[in-house]
Amino acid sequence: MQLLMVFLLQALGMKFLRKVDNPQYKYTLAMMGYADEYETTVLELTYNYGVTEYSKGNAYAQVAIGTDDVYKSAEVVNLVTQELGGKITRQPGPLPGINTKITSFLDPDGWKTVLVDNEDFLKELQKGDSA
Repeated sequence: MQLLMVFLLQALGMKFLRKVDNPQYKYTLAMMGYADEYETTVLELTYNYGVTEYSKGNAYAQVAIGTDDVYKSAEVVNLVTQELGGKITRQPGPLPGINTKITSFLDPDGWKTVLVDNEDFLKELQKGDSA
């Protein structure tokens, strides 16, 4: 969990918000995000004592996070993946058909994240509202 926390801090600019240790039930939670968890969405990371590997199964697809500059964000993520692990899985650019710019990557633990251009995504939503 520590490596992922460093990755989220360096690659995505998230902040460590709080940690909850629960030794009785053998887990620790860490909250990471961009603002107070009572104001916005945050990621809850769970470390289960003694578990060294998690099965990804088929219930998780990806986390999507908005960004003002997909290209600049991808550059930062690429630099951090070179240092901490992970990899860019889709170079930044527009999606065919809708032109929303995205990039995607795997973090050091292999979980997928997609960064979506904020302005493009809002335009996409507005098109959907008028349809």
